[in-house]
Amino acid sequence: MKKILSIGLLGVLIMSLVDGLIQPGYLTKSIIKIMLFLIIPLILNYLEGDWKIGDYLRLKDKKSFYQSLLLGVCVYGLIMGVYFLIGPYINLNLIKSELLKELGVSRGNFLLVALYISFVNSLLEEFFFRGFLFLGLLEKTTRKRAYILSSLLFAIYHIAVLDSWFNPYLFILAMTGLFTGGLIFNYLNEKNKSILNSWIVHMMANFAINHIGLMMFQIV
Repeated sequence: MKKILSIGLLGVLIMSLVDGLIQPGYLTKSIIKIMLFLIIPLILNYLEGDWKIGDYLRLKDKKSFYQSLLLGVCVYGLIMGVYFLIGPYINLNLIKSELLKELGVSRGNFLLVALYISFVNSLLEEFFFRGFLFLGLLEKTTRKRAYILSSLLFAIYHIAVLDSWFNPYLFILAMTGLFTGGLIFNYLNEKNKSILNSWIVHMMANFAINHIGLMMFQIV
């Protein structure tokens, strides 16, 4: 448990420093994240030899797959609905300037970034937070502790990204939603010991967020 939790804390801490202080371009940030969220857990798996990563990537139950797909569609609709409800309170110009300043993301490259975020980045985060952390902790500590710790780290990981985007009330709402989302993702994966169920929902959530981004950049 200590090794898994230590790597989880280290990964979140370093990514927070990268997002909040170093602020490299998106490509550099992605390479660092791949090292922390994928390569290091794979090395630990190789050294320990008791964590079967391949099992976390298998589709074990078609029924749960379709349920996750339906849930993902609902999440997409919910995010879009919330956006149209609170959109007037979000400073889109500030978000655009922050994306350009901190990550080098602009109207010209947003579509490519959106595709990466939806498919690759979502899988990377699910692998780390739901596979390595939650399912890994589930085998080594109590169910309650595995749920809380992995969901809390998932929410904390997003602090450096979101802290300048919203006013304090919307920020607290976003963080609460991320923690709750982490709990839900864990629940989706617990039965089958697979990250594919939560990845589907995560992708759909990213589709909605990127849809908003496409509208923000006036691409659609």
